[in-house]
Amino acid sequence: MSQNDPNRGRNGQSGPPDLDEVFRDLNRKLSRLLGGKPNNGGQGGNQGGRPGASFTPPSYKGGAAVVVGVLAALWLASGLYIVDAREEGVVLRLGSFNRVTEPGLQWHAPYPFERAEIVNLTELRSVEVGYRGSAQNRVPEESLMLTEDQNIIDVQLSVQYDIKDARAYLFNNAARERDGKDLVKQAAETAIREVVGRNKVDFVLNEGRAQIASDARKLIQDILDRYKAGIRIAKVNINDVQPPQPVLAAFDDAVKAGQDKDKLRNEGMAYANEVVPKAKGMASRLVQEAEGYQQQVVERAQGDAERFKQVLPEYNKAPKVTRDRMYLDMMQQIMNNSSKVLVDQKGGNSLLYLPLDKLTQMTAPGAAAPAPAAPSASQAPAAPAQPAAAPAAKNGRDSSRSRDFFGAER
Repeated sequence: MSQNDPNRGRNGQSGPPDLDEVFRDLNRKLSRLLGGKPNNGGQGGNQGGRPGASFTPPSYKGGAAVVVGVLAALWLASGLYIVDAREEGVVLRLGSFNRVTEPGLQWHAPYPFERAEIVNLTELRSVEVGYRGSAQNRVPEESLMLTEDQNIIDVQLSVQYDIKDARAYLFNNAARERDGKDLVKQAAETAIREVVGRNKVDFVLNEGRAQIASDARKLIQDILDRYKAGIRIAKVNINDVQPPQPVLAAFDDAVKAGQDKDKLRNEGMAYANEVVPKAKGMASRLVQEAEGYQQQVVERAQGDAERFKQVLPEYNKAPKVTRDRMYLDMMQQIMNNSSKVLVDQKGGNSLLYLPLDKLTQMTAPGAAAPAPAAPSASQAPAAPAQPAAAPAAKNGRDSSRSRDFFGAER
């Protein structure tokens, strides 16, 4: 048996290890680790032939104090924590609320006296109602709801929210371990069912999505505020609104029929807007033309009356000259509008009809083609001469009447 055998006793005899010797070795190692000096005298001298086997009690007490100081420093340093600019710290003392800390390096009393909870205030969280992940993964027990006119409708929405009060979120929100999703989800289901139940199915399906989302957001926020959950609703998105799958085809037909109705109504309104202004414009034009014609006739009659009043004194001065002048003016006005030429023969009462209008067209400059030769007086047919005699006779009668009239006035 070697001398280093731990089972060897003080007198070199085998036996159980000496506990004093074990503690001395441990103290020696701790003293060497902490910079202590060995005491070679020891108690009882060089007992057992091992010089320097023991240390003085003052060196042992100094090493233990250093260890205790290091442990105390580590324990106090465990109370340091950092709060980010987007976060807020809540310090709990013995499990109850103590204070709220601002962003930066903070300290609280170490465990078990105080504890700090860090809450992110700007993180935008989301919860889905009526579906999971995509619109195809529907959850009917959440999405199916009843409208005001007793129709079932499928509504899918998502709610985005953040934390506005860290203290209320930690102490008043029983579901904060799951980030408050259960509370927001239940409030969202309650609110959307109430809002949809106040509106009709056509409003929900077509033009009312934005209004429903706004009303649902306000109602969810009111519910969470009553619970003092410390949660702020940022936005409510209506992702999909449609009838249930079994009646989707019938609803599509009804929507198409409504669209056709609106299309025909719009076409009728467009036609009416096109025709009515035209009719009103035409009526206004006719009215204005009639008023213009009325004014023209009245003014012409007034002008004729004024001209007659001016001619009457001259007629009284020279009746024959005035009468002949008026007759010639009238005949000139009548003959300018006639394309026929009547020639009165001196030797008889018969009138000779010649197509002088055709002859004038032939002699006019820039004539397109020569006209056929005019027949002679002897070859002129008798039939065309008879109709021309009637206007001539009529003009003769008018002239004789005018002469008789002026003669009677004379």
